[in-house]
Amino acid sequence: MGVPAYYLVRMGRLFPLLALADLALMVVALIDCLSTEEHEIRALPRIVWVFIILLFSPVGGIAWFVAGRPDRSAATATAGATDRAWPPAHGFPEEQRPARDLAPDDDPAFLDRLAARNRQADTEMLRAWEADLRRRERELRRDRGRPAEEPPADPAP
Repeated sequence: MGVPAYYLVRMGRLFPLLALADLALMVVALIDCLSTEEHEIRALPRIVWVFIILLFSPVGGIAWFVAGRPDRSAATATAGATDRAWPPAHGFPEEQRPARDLAPDDDPAFLDRLAARNRQADTEMLRAWEADLRRRERELRRDRGRPAEEPPADPAP
């Protein structure tokens, strides 16, 4: 009671085609699932659908197209109403967005105060360097035995 050989030959030709169709269904279902907005997916979260599609092939892909994929016909029928509505988790429209404080590096008053403080610190550092240079010059002249000449005084700031 064996199976006739022609059945095995035909099945051998059909099996790769079925495997290719299964792979194509799985890839298309997976791409469709991953490219669909999260709030449009029906029945289960996206991650569950991905596992179902990958683990239960080809039944998972068929289940995605039947039960998980968004209803495209209803979406296109009410496209005018959904274009104006904000989908969940997409924030506020620009005119309704709450005002927020400026970051310090965007605040002009803060930047002006910072620049003035930096100018003042630079001026004080320059004066200290000049005073140190004058002191060293006086010490050098004194060590060489020459009379210390007084360099010109600092101009008033």
